[in-house]
Amino acid sequence: MDKSSLTSSSASTVVVIMASFMIASAINVYPFNISTASMRPMALIMVLIFWLMFQPRYVGVFVAFLIGLSADLLLDTRLGQQAFAAVMVAFVIKLSSIYLKQLTPITAWILASLSLFVFQLSLWILQYIGQNIFVSNSAIAMLVSIATWPLVYLVLQYVNR
Repeated sequence: MDKSSLTSSSASTVVVIMASFMIASAINVYPFNISTASMRPMALIMVLIFWLMFQPRYVGVFVAFLIGLSADLLLDTRLGQQAFAAVMVAFVIKLSSIYLKQLTPITAWILASLSLFVFQLSLWILQYIGQNIFVSNSAIAMLVSIATWPLVYLVLQYVNR
């Protein structure tokens, strides 16, 4: 493989990653009615988890921090809460990648489920400490995200080829 095709491949990978984050951001802020809003999957974090697992060369802790900050701004949460939770997710995935050398779809789903739980738990702790609130409805969004992870995995795996 020559250098120009390697650079072209890297550039197309970065474009795909950026496009997937933009689409996930749009899904996160798309208006739903009150009855279905609590069941909205955490699309931005799910996409972040996928890229942290399958493209660690391009998506790492710094990108997780930036995505978390953008989620804070998009979702009108206190600045830094989702950024901190996203960094926690990045560390969980980086730590587990030491032990998991081969990611099968089932292993990826288990790791994504653990990461989504860590993300939500971090948010709950930060919101309880900082604002003295506990939003239990977000557990539904976490469960919907865990259930829809295989769909995100299949779509992003297809565009990652």
